[in-house]
Amino acid sequence: MQEIPINTDTSPNVILELIYRLKVKDVMTTDVVTATKETSLREIQYIMREKQITGLPIVMGKRLVGIVSMDDIIQALDKGYINEKAQDHMTRNLIVLEDDMPVSFAINYFDRFSYHRFPVLNKHKELVGMITNRDITSTLLIEINREIEELEKRTSTSSMSDEMHGEIHTYAIMKNDFENAGFASTEIKKRLKKAGVVPHIIRRVAITSYELEMNLVVHSDGGELIAEYTPDSIQITARDNGPGIPNVEEAMTAGWSTASEWIRSLGFGAGMGLPNVKSVVDDFKIESDFNGTTVVCSIKLQADEEK
Repeated sequence: MQEIPINTDTSPNVILELIYRLKVKDVMTTDVVTATKETSLREIQYIMREKQITGLPIVMGKRLVGIVSMDDIIQALDKGYINEKAQDHMTRNLIVLEDDMPVSFAINYFDRFSYHRFPVLNKHKELVGMITNRDITSTLLIEINREIEELEKRTSTSSMSDEMHGEIHTYAIMKNDFENAGFASTEIKKRLKKAGVVPHIIRRVAITSYELEMNLVVHSDGGELIAEYTPDSIQITARDNGPGIPNVEEAMTAGWSTASEWIRSLGFGAGMGLPNVKSVVDDFKIESDFNGTTVVCSIKLQADEEK
């Protein structure tokens, strides 16, 4: 299988920013060809040939019940049961994505599993799309081109406008609220873009705010993300309600994580959040006890070079 030539550790900041911002529903193919359990494997073979696809979801109404892959068709031809029904030979143990998941989930799935595609379900567990690694790379290329066009139109000023002076925005973050994860960091990025801050500084702020926001979602009992703007800098504070970090020094070590197996299966909890934040900010402070954790970061908005 051709791997996606990007990852969430070493890709350029502009790619990481897109990975954080885009949802699976922004990338997936919605025009999905399906079959029923009564459809014969022979008919599915013809459909695959006509539509030039290598896998066909099997549905009952809008509910996904299985998948027939090209490997299934080849095996049916070899063993002589190509005229039998899909229900007798389809794959039922499926790995799926949800449309509101970040694209980073999909990238993680393609890295972990040897599949060419994943079905996408909505919150009602209905089949709404399919996603391939080509869908991801194609969408990223389109979005990168849009970013370049915006950069060409944007002014080169790097200071905040007077209207931003003293402005404070507070965002409530809920535990395990993956559906809304990334909202606060996206709003902060939009505000900086509107103020004309240079792109490489916006990327640093976006990484900082996203990592801190996801820490609140994944590791805490909920809290708030606060963005304070001045003409020269932005301060981002993440404050949670517990349970606190047992060993702050270990938490600042790349790869150290207390994330559960469930959180890791979703593509989070790699132990890179706080080290990533510290690497891109100008000032970093952290305090933690059993009552909760507070992280305070600041980034200058008139830096001359990329960090």
